[in-house]
Amino acid sequence: MELPSFSSSSMNRFRSSANSFLSQFEPLTLLFSPLFSLLLAWILRSFFHVVRDKGLKPTLLGFFMNSIKLVPGVRSYIDAEKQKVVNQLQSGSKSKKHGWMTELPTAGLGVGVLDDMKAEKRKDVAWQGKCSGTVYIAGNEAEGHFSLINEACSMFAHTNPLHPDVFQSVVRFEAEVVSMTAALLGGKEKASGGQICGNMTSGGTESILLAVKSSRDFMKAKKGIKRPEMIIPESAHSAYDKAAQYFNIKLWRIPVNKDFIADVAAIRRCINKNTILIVGSAPGYPHGIIDPIEELGELAFSSGICFHVDLCLGGFVLPFARKLGYPIPPFDFSVKGVTSISVDVHKYGLGPKGTSVVLYRNHDIRKNQFVAVTEWSGGLYVSPTIAGSRPGGLIAGAWAAMMSLGFEGYLENTREIMEVSKRIQKGIKDFPELFIVGRPDMTIVAVGSNVIDIFEVNDILSSKGWHLNALQRPNSIHICVTLQHVPVVEDFLKDLRDAVQTVKENPGPIIGGLAPIYGAAGKMPDRGMVQELLIDFMDTSC
Repeated sequence: MELPSFSSSSMNRFRSSANSFLSQFEPLTLLFSPLFSLLLAWILRSFFHVVRDKGLKPTLLGFFMNSIKLVPGVRSYIDAEKQKVVNQLQSGSKSKKHGWMTELPTAGLGVGVLDDMKAEKRKDVAWQGKCSGTVYIAGNEAEGHFSLINEACSMFAHTNPLHPDVFQSVVRFEAEVVSMTAALLGGKEKASGGQICGNMTSGGTESILLAVKSSRDFMKAKKGIKRPEMIIPESAHSAYDKAAQYFNIKLWRIPVNKDFIADVAAIRRCINKNTILIVGSAPGYPHGIIDPIEELGELAFSSGICFHVDLCLGGFVLPFARKLGYPIPPFDFSVKGVTSISVDVHKYGLGPKGTSVVLYRNHDIRKNQFVAVTEWSGGLYVSPTIAGSRPGGLIAGAWAAMMSLGFEGYLENTREIMEVSKRIQKGIKDFPELFIVGRPDMTIVAVGSNVIDIFEVNDILSSKGWHLNALQRPNSIHICVTLQHVPVVEDFLKDLRDAVQTVKENPGPIIGGLAPIYGAAGKMPDRGMVQELLIDFMDTSC
């Protein structure tokens, strides 16, 4: 059967009609109209891509702010004001740099360098008992567990697991740290599948980066996803933002629900054909609350995507808290759908800084973590983590920490810090001016206020030697309880009570305090400017 076609006369009539219509336009108009249309289409396409990535409100706000900055004098004014804030954030660090070495000494100091190091160490802040998190081991550096891990690190300081044929000892230590950690997190349960595997890393951030990279590559191989996206609650660690930038992944950060935990329904609505990964925390860093891991696991499993659980804080507490009878919901590889976990040994595992573990449900996922190079003139190369050479001393220190404490040691430590956490929560409830953010599941207690400026309270606590963490959404501060706080918990509550009373009677920022900066940053709608401010501050460090 012949398809209908235009006759010669029909084509002539169409050509004549088209020429007649176009003859009323200037030739240049006809030439540039298609080019203008293409340019307009490109601009609209770029605009919609930005809106898709950032949202309509941030896009319009960013466009407005960038336009304002084009006005003569405005950009220089903004830069000058930013510099004032940066100088205040530095708090005199420029003067501290005076006398710092800028080149090698002509003659080496030999062992005398140790005296210089001891002198510098004495200038550090007195962190014993007054830092939120930071140092998790009890006591001081000259005795007990401190002394043990320092000796273990020193004994293996020269080793490097990149050379497994030479340093077989640290290869064994790493394998055993991974296996012992996996056993704590459901690795021995039938539901885990019996293939839990992983590696040690330099800290929670590297563990998260590797889990994200492995998930991206695994989902590319499994589903052919070339424009990967991941979905996280806004309470998830900022390491996911770093991973998104490093690995070119679109990041959706979803607001938490009224209980300050991951909103499963909102996350479900964001899942699409490019989604590779969703994330839950146990607990979340800001408020110490465990996300609904079982619901997220079911969502990930039914959607055929990866699910990472951030146990960097909880990995060496939650298994023992459950054993002690605390109502801890499921959070590990016993949950269907969990494909990877990060857990820090250098936090409640009481290992040396920085030691962490990244775990995977099976080897098929973990293999995507590795980088193998076959075309290098230096030979065949394969590396399991971001770092090539790795400090065997830290691996040995982590192994020594776990072996020396054992299950009973961690159980007793957990008993102490959980009791201190409950005492702090009970004490805060006696302050009518304060409220606890959410219902903490573990050892982080976040405190806010609808009556006074909580950042002013933080400044006063800082003047008393306490180092807490300032938070936003809502404005609050938190203390991450460690063994260092066990003997000073009543001192903390007293100083907190005094700080609240001082701010209540004399509201207003104290001289040199950072409350105005924290408050302004939280209210500033242009988050790009806040980002610039942070980068400018970091850029002045050296």
